[in-house]
Amino acid sequence: MHLVADAIVLSVRAHGEHGAVVRGFTREAGVWPGYVRGGHSRRLRPILQPTNLVRAEWRARTDEQLPALTVELIHSRAAMYAAALPAAALEWLAALTAAALPEAQSYPRLHDALSGVLDAVEAAPTAKGWAGALARYELLLLAELGFGLDLSACVATGAVDDLAFVSPKSGGAVSRAAAVGYEARLLRLPAFLHEGGEARWDEVIDALAITGHFIERDVLVDRRRELLSARDRLLDRLKRAVA
Repeated sequence: MHLVADAIVLSVRAHGEHGAVVRGFTREAGVWPGYVRGGHSRRLRPILQPTNLVRAEWRARTDEQLPALTVELIHSRAAMYAAALPAAALEWLAALTAAALPEAQSYPRLHDALSGVLDAVEAAPTAKGWAGALARYELLLLAELGFGLDLSACVATGAVDDLAFVSPKSGGAVSRAAAVGYEARLLRLPAFLHEGGEARWDEVIDALAITGHFIERDVLVDRRRELLSARDRLLDRLKRAVA
């Protein structure tokens, strides 16, 4: 096995006294793990920061063997970890992607979307410039894994106008008229998720409530407590920014 590709670093786990098992997300080959010799050394720790872009080379004698991985830094996002809100966004995006995606399966649309969100977090002076894109990324991840929501028409009536809610059970949109009397049981659907355009702060929070519900229920079934704490930190910091 031999693979050379640009990769987004998703996770780094200590292995042995000095090494690390690193998961990198490539556009064409998907997520690949590899053992980095000296991965916890002073030289390599800054390179292996999650969300950094690296040139990666995996080598293994057999398909069953954990590949040896060498990396060369292409672009560092380490500076973004100095600010609490961008750091929380980067930590969650990397952790979610590492946990959710099966290895060695290609997700080019998801890779491009993640690259775009990471670039937006890096470029935007405030979270208003990237928070909506983060919610859209979560929505795309659900769809790519087979848990896509149907926001095109009302699940109860088939109407395509005035869609205002999402059913937490079916993941289908619900029109305002069909939701009368059941609003408290439904998730509010912000227009930007199905119509496009910019998102207001309250709409971002509503969108993240939708995607968070289905990510917790369908994707992070066995890893909720550990990973969702990273998402809780992000939501807390976003709400503080809104306030």
